Amino acid sequence: MDKFANIEAFVSVVESGSFSRAAERLGIAKSVVSRRVGLLETQLGVQLLQRTTRKQSLTSPGRLFYPRAARLLAELDEAEQSIVDAAAALRGGVKLAAPLSFGLHHLSAALTDFLDQHPGIELDLDLNDREVNLVEEGFDMAVRIGALRDSTLLARRLGTVRFVTCASPDYLARHGVPHQPGDLAGHIGLHYANVPLQKAWRFSDGGREPVVAIPGIRLRANNGDLLATAALAGLGIVNTPTFIVSEKIASGELVPLLDEYRREPVGIHAVYPPGRLLPRRVLALADFLASRFGDLPDWDRAIGITG
Repeated sequence: MDKFANIEAFVSVVESGSFSRAAERLGIAKSVVSRRVGLLETQLGVQLLQRTTRKQSLTSPGRLFYPRAARLLAELDEAEQSIVDAAAALRGGVKLAAPLSFGLHHLSAALTDFLDQHPGIELDLDLNDREVNLVEEGFDMAVRIGALRDSTLLARRLGTVRFVTCASPDYLARHGVPHQPGDLAGHIGLHYANVPLQKAWRFSDGGREPVVAIPGIRLRANNGDLLATAALAGLGIVNTPTFIVSEKIASGELVPLLDEYRREPVGIHAVYPPGRLLPRRVLALADFLASRFGDLPDWDRAIGITG
C-alpha cells in the first residue's frame, strides 16, 4: 500500500471530521479509508486517532504527526504543480476560514466569481467569527480583520476596513444627535462583543490624542449583522465596519454620526500556516481577493469615502 495514500487518508479524516466524509472527499469506500489509516498506524507503531462511535479525535502522537503530514501533502502537491506551465488551469482544494458578516456581505460574491473563473478549484469554506487554528484544523488560508496577533503566520494584505458610527433616524429623533465623542455618554450603545469596549469606542480626529467615549451599552453581541439590525430598529448607536452598513447608509436607513471623529481603520489580511510551501491555487485566491477589495473598496466608495 502506498504510504502517501495512507497519510492522505489520515489527513482527510482529521480535516473532514469523520471516516465517512473523508471517503466522500477521496472518492473511495469508507472501509478503504479505515484500512489505510490502520496501516499507517501499524507502520508508525503508534495510535493516531482515538475512535468512538460518534467521532474521532487525535491522540497525542496524532497531534504531533498531523501538521507535518498535512504539510508533506501540501508540498507534494505544490511540487507536482510547479512542473505544470504557469498558464495551466488551477486545480485542487482550498480550505478557507473567514469572518461571518464579511463572508456573507462581500466575500461570498468574490468567491463565486473566483470559482467561476477556475472550475478545477474545490472550496471548503468556514464562516465564523472565532479565530481558527490554521495548523491544527487544517486550513490553507484564513481571512482576518484587524491586528494579527500570531507573528508566526504568513500574511498578505487584502485591503482596509473602515468604521462608522451610525443610528437610525427614529433613534436620533427620540434621543438627539451626538456631535462629538463626549456626547455619547448620554446615549445607548450597541457593542460588538469580540472587541474590547476601550478599543471599539476609541475615536481620533486626526489631530489631537484619541479619546475613548463609551455610551451606555444596552446590547452586546458577537455578530455585526445582529447589531446593525438592532440599530435599524432604533435600539441605539452602533460603531461598526462600513462593509456591514454601507447599503443602509446609502439608502438613508442609517445616519452616519461623528464624521470628524473616526475609529482607526484596520487591515484585511489573508493568513497562511507557517512552514509550508503555498499551493499556487491558494496564492491565486489571495491575489484575486486583493484585487477585488483593496484599500478603497466598493462599499466605502458607495457612501462617499475617498480615502
